[in-house]
Amino acid sequence: MLIKLFLLFAIIPLVELYLLLKLASITGVATTIGLVVVTAIIGSVLAKSQGWLAWWRFRNASLAGRIPAAELVDGLLIAFAAALLLTPGLLTDTFGFALLIPTSRRWFRSRMMRYVSANVRVRFIGQPGPGGEPVERHSEIWETTDTGQTIDAEYRPKRTEKLDEPA
Repeated sequence: MLIKLFLLFAIIPLVELYLLLKLASITGVATTIGLVVVTAIIGSVLAKSQGWLAWWRFRNASLAGRIPAAELVDGLLIAFAAALLLTPGLLTDTFGFALLIPTSRRWFRSRMMRYVSANVRVRFIGQPGPGGEPVERHSEIWETTDTGQTIDAEYRPKRTEKLDEPA
């Protein structure tokens, strides 16, 4: 895995640099720099609008009582697209714009959710059972049925003695 990441971080910038230099030799340096600036501006506007839309869908799904799995993945893909658009380059910009277009993002999201569903398990621990032990239930991460379980928690800070108080 580490070798794959190293190759990814070493090869992609070199390919991006090669493509930008090739484009600059064909169209000129000013045009290439202008293209990088224009894609950054368009990408930031698109990322902001798509991010707010994903947040709105996430909020509505949560208020409706649905698990907002697809909305959460959309938000992660949009954040990843924004990061790709921050790096100057033709390949990263193309992939970043593809993630900002809802139709292609849906395609990436379905592939990602299918992969995660097949490889990730979530463990829920419920109320204690008859023997006093917690009941464990294993489930798929993208489960969308309402189980009726409520998670309730309280926070109580530990009491600490104040040393600065006069005796």
